[in-house]
Amino acid sequence: MLLLNFSHPLTPAQLARLEEIAAQEISRVIEVKTQVDTQAELAPQVVALADACGLSPQEWQAEQILVLPPALNFVAVALYAELHGRMGYFPAMVRTRPIPNALPPQYEVAEVVNLQAVREQARQKR
Repeated sequence: MLLLNFSHPLTPAQLARLEEIAAQEISRVIEVKTQVDTQAELAPQVVALADACGLSPQEWQAEQILVLPPALNFVAVALYAELHGRMGYFPAMVRTRPIPNALPPQYEVAEVVNLQAVREQARQKR
């Protein structure tokens, strides 16, 4: 499985936990530095983030991809729209959460959310 990381780098322990939750090996991690200019138009910046992954059209459609989204909500939403367009479906999302009382602040992998399944469930409520 391929992990597209638009957030902070994961530690070896976090990657191991992610593999445990996903029940698959993470064969490759693509780290994408996610800095946006909040004064500039968002859509072209999001296209550049997706382009920075370096995947071919076939890889976008054929690879098993997990996404650790950026923390900035409007960037994450626009990025998922871009990825859906390239992939034809919503990729699964890695959710992290803060570890209570950790100093300095630390995060753990909380879950993998199947966004395509969320979408399919929502369609039944039309």
